Amino acid sequence: MVRSSRSPHHRARANAMAARSVTKSAITIANPNKPPPEVNGISGDSSPSSVHTHAEGSPNNHHPSVTAHVAPISITPRPFSLRPPENNWTSLDMGGVNIKNLPSSSGLFSFTFLVTLYLNHNALSSIPPEIAKLRHLELLDLSGNNLTSLPPELGMLTQLKELYVFDNHLSTLPPEVGSLHHLQTFGVEGNPLDATLKSLVQKDGTPALISYLRDTGPVPAPPPERTWKYLLSQVEQQALMSDPNSENISVLSYNILCEKYATERLYGYTPAWALLWDYRKELILNELLASDADFLCVQEMDVAQYEEYFSKHLSRDYTGVYSPKSRAKTMDNEQERRFVDGCAIFYKTSRFQLVEKQLIEFSAVAMQRQDFKKTDDMFNRVLGKDHIAVVCLMEDKQTGTRFIIANTHIHSHPAYRDVKLVQVALLVEEVEKIANNFSKLPPRPPQQHSDGGSSPPPTRPPPAYSDGTKIPLIIAGDFNSIPQSGVYEFLNNGTLAADHPDFMSHTYGRYTSEGPRHRLGLKSANSSLGVGEPLTNHTPPFQGTIDYIWYSTANLGVNAVLGEVDKAYLEKVVGFPNAHFPSDHICQIAEFRVKHPKDQAPRTPSL
Repeated sequence: MVRSSRSPHHRARANAMAARSVTKSAITIANPNKPPPEVNGISGDSSPSSVHTHAEGSPNNHHPSVTAHVAPISITPRPFSLRPPENNWTSLDMGGVNIKNLPSSSGLFSFTFLVTLYLNHNALSSIPPEIAKLRHLELLDLSGNNLTSLPPELGMLTQLKELYVFDNHLSTLPPEVGSLHHLQTFGVEGNPLDATLKSLVQKDGTPALISYLRDTGPVPAPPPERTWKYLLSQVEQQALMSDPNSENISVLSYNILCEKYATERLYGYTPAWALLWDYRKELILNELLASDADFLCVQEMDVAQYEEYFSKHLSRDYTGVYSPKSRAKTMDNEQERRFVDGCAIFYKTSRFQLVEKQLIEFSAVAMQRQDFKKTDDMFNRVLGKDHIAVVCLMEDKQTGTRFIIANTHIHSHPAYRDVKLVQVALLVEEVEKIANNFSKLPPRPPQQHSDGGSSPPPTRPPPAYSDGTKIPLIIAGDFNSIPQSGVYEFLNNGTLAADHPDFMSHTYGRYTSEGPRHRLGLKSANSSLGVGEPLTNHTPPFQGTIDYIWYSTANLGVNAVLGEVDKAYLEKVVGFPNAHFPSDHICQIAEFRVKHPKDQAPRTPSL
């Protein structure tokens, strides 16, 4: 079929001819096998057996290839999946017109909306790296040219399902092609291909070839170290360091990608060896230890990982508080229960004392609310989710300063924006109650050492808290919500309209009659830089911010945050996890200073 498409614009003319032959008065018959349209970036049928509808003019079911078809690989739900920019045409046929050179400056590479591109039967001897800009391509035909190599950047086109390079002069393939995890058909006939590659594709088909290239390719160079971004001047930093009453805390938040979720089906672009838990867990542990943070807030850690690995390897400096998601309580099979993921908070034992720990189960809290009990939406949408938050009430052993550290993992699916909002609103309400109760506890007496002596007296008396808002608060976690979401708006502003679009016209008692509100005065640590939120999640269908470290601005100030991953590195990486990043999420770290009463800003030394 491809070889018969040598004439200029063969596919475009064939499609035009087919369109003209359709009687105008004909009634359109819906395809019963076609999935329903996408909602919120997620296809109505995301099952592995979904029928793939090819771009207009593609060969569809009769691929001239030596390879076999494979089912599309499902994608982990993200706030938004990869969708091409809106355009009234998405296919371009430049085949058979004797193009000899495709310059890097070609306007073709500005057509980022393209889904189908035919460059077959020209006289091209190379394809420029800028091909990587066409990220939405699902079909690319480069057959019948004079290509002796393919650009490594081709591996960035992770939406490709059909790639044809018939009748060129290719003897090998770049290992980066192994990132094309959605590729169903790879046409390579008519090339002097390396015997190993040719045998592999002829015997086992496209999936085997892609896996081989992915798993045997060289490890790319690591990115530069992430650098700290300081919000204080050097004078202010020195003043803090010299002030005996200054208190700083550092907080890490990290979704480590639970072992059971790290499958080839979901992360087909990741080398198999880099997806193994034994490889990833060491990188994760090294990252946690290297941070030297006072508090480690970790999401997607299962029971076995917590008990058998992280607790043991962090025990020298940290003590952990952990809870799996709610469903673990109802599971009879102990082996299965150990693979339920949850949230953990590790704190530095040398400096902090755990006063109390609290578990917030959103579904259980929702059940207790009077205004939710008669709501069908609550039963149908919220109560079936088992997401949680872990809250630690802490005291500094030396100063008596109290801290509230909350770690949460909010529901992920973009079709449940209302559930995310409800879970976060419930979380904030519970934290407010916990904080108010914590403020009523009397200051603890000086700690006694084992030899009978007491701790040295602090340089200032232990603080007294008139209410919960006076206690320094951190709410960290994976919120699965972008900065433009209702979740972000609510946490950042303290209020949200009752008819906010993210409630999706569902009914949730007072939240949708009056609007949720809080008075915690929260702000995202990374937003303090004034340049927007950084990238925290990097996969082929989604690159954006969904992880945050929120802090109470009345009694905490940001000293510094760990900067972003190098942008030049990210431009060459399909997605995480990979050899250098063990999770699809990027670790977030921030350092804060405690604002004591009458001390709302760091003092500068007098001249």
